Amino acid sequence: MNGTPAPAGEETARQRVSGPLRFLLCMVFVYALVGVVRPELALTALHGFRAMLGRVLPILGLVFVALLAVNMLGPERIKKRLGRESGWRGWLFAALAGIFISGPPYMLYPMLGELRRQGIRDAFLGIILYNRNVKIPFVPVMVYYFGVPYTVILSTYILLFAFLNGLLLEVLVARLGFTPSPGR
Repeated sequence: MNGTPAPAGEETARQRVSGPLRFLLCMVFVYALVGVVRPELALTALHGFRAMLGRVLPILGLVFVALLAVNMLGPERIKKRLGRESGWRGWLFAALAGIFISGPPYMLYPMLGELRRQGIRDAFLGIILYNRNVKIPFVPVMVYYFGVPYTVILSTYILLFAFLNGLLLEVLVARLGFTPSPGR
């Protein structure tokens, strides 16, 4: 700790432990400390964590199954069905996928990132993410609170602007030269 850097090729203890692992270890330490000082509070937090884990694990399982399916399809099939040459069917599939995909977006990002690396058009990714705002289960609730005309107009606008935003996204990504990241 004298301020001099470690010689080339030598790792310090801090470099060997990754940032996420360090965060996890700090949280375990904090929970252990709370468990010693206020055990009832730690027990309440542990029960809350278990309940949250029970809600998140099924979603994570679906994401892993979806990633497995994407990897099994292979880049050739994905490019054929969702690439530049997919035609109107690709646009339709992207719109429907956005409507029927459920779950929080951060759970979908790994799957969509993998699809992008395998050749899906950027426009289709934009459409999928934008059309997540049209949710079939919520249509009756919207009709109840806002009426049929409002629900139809809003849903139509969302669908139409999804295509416009997808095209705009694709143009901007191409013009700015963004390429898919290698991912994790």
